[in-house]
Amino acid sequence: MSDARKILTKLREGERLSEDEIAWFAAGLSSGAVTDAQAGAFAMAVCQNGLGDEGRAHLTRAMCASGRVLEWRLDGPVIDKHSTGGVGDCVSLLLAPALAACGAFVPMISGRGLGHTGGTLDKLEAIPGYNCDVSPDDLQEIVADVGCAIVGATADIAPADKRLYAVRDVTGTVASVDLITASILSKKLAAGLEALVLDVKVGTGAFMGAEAEAVGLAQALVATGQGAGCMTSALVSDMNQPLAHSAGNALEIIEVMEVLTGSASDNALTRLTVALGGEVLALGGLAADAADGEGRIRGALTGGAAADVFGEMVAELGGPVDFVERWPDRLPAAPVMMDIHPGEAGHVTAIDTRALGEIVVSLGGGRMREDDRIDLAVGLSTIARLGDLVDHETPLARIHAANEDAGRAVAARLRRAFTLSEKPIDTPPLIHERIA
Repeated sequence: MSDARKILTKLREGERLSEDEIAWFAAGLSSGAVTDAQAGAFAMAVCQNGLGDEGRAHLTRAMCASGRVLEWRLDGPVIDKHSTGGVGDCVSLLLAPALAACGAFVPMISGRGLGHTGGTLDKLEAIPGYNCDVSPDDLQEIVADVGCAIVGATADIAPADKRLYAVRDVTGTVASVDLITASILSKKLAAGLEALVLDVKVGTGAFMGAEAEAVGLAQALVATGQGAGCMTSALVSDMNQPLAHSAGNALEIIEVMEVLTGSASDNALTRLTVALGGEVLALGGLAADAADGEGRIRGALTGGAAADVFGEMVAELGGPVDFVERWPDRLPAAPVMMDIHPGEAGHVTAIDTRALGEIVVSLGGGRMREDDRIDLAVGLSTIARLGDLVDHETPLARIHAANEDAGRAVAARLRRAFTLSEKPIDTPPLIHERIA
């Protein structure tokens, strides 16, 4: 028999936990035997002292085994993608339908916002009627019918992670290689995947700000996933600026729909979607190699097949049946919009991307507490990118707020998030490294 106090004491002292102790704690998270205070203490101790390679693998398997593990009988590979979280990162909403259009089956179990990063489920709930909470049986039926479904983890899927995930968001314990690895992979392995590509963010808007940290996380994820029998690779991608031009739930859905319906030009969001899709199509055997897979994903996006699948998924999950055709009329809009210009003209040479994400949270677009309600309409749009020239005509960004006071309250913070100079800079690469 274990007990939470002994386990927490060992962690605090830097001792390694046994597989049985970690399994007991994961079971306690799902059963309620572990209190919220103990869960928070566990997360903090892991952040400070780590679990080690074996402990990380034990926690991943234990949280996966805390609920149901899906089994599939389909005529194509079951594959998925996951991002470690960033600002303006809505790749999942493009990639899931694009993969399905290429013959894959994608049971994408996603999460809500963590800290300054946006959550895929929060974004989808900007679509009226969209229901992220479905049973595993319904998930399997929708995936078999449509090809993909983006939903939340129910009580049946990795319940230990669902509990710990919520605690991490409000206790400042998000940035841990061990906790991130176990959280991501426990849900993905429970979904019964054959192949997985991971998007590990690095930069001012990532949980891993330094490249060495991001590469270390990518290596941990790939090793743990491969060790569990899932073909896994990772791309380390840049988060020194928001990926999309917007940050905020409904605003990011707008960008997704612009790509899916062909009104957006080739941009960083599209390029990263194509790169990740090419990688996982090759892993799943649907492409000869990553380059071949990239061509297939780009074709699904530009040819309209991904948009068709997205519309079917939205309708199956309770959203409007005409969303792809009528999306501008279906999304909430903030009552106040204000452009924020720099004090002096200049080229953007650095962006505090985390600060931009925190501004979205301050506007009401994220959570400060577990039970906070999100304003799905607020956020930032037309965000200037590295190298851009901004002045009295071209703003740093446009604030979408619930009222004038809320918008003015964050204006100065937004200006401070941008560093300007007279000369432009060389922008960082979108993809820093591939971990195979």
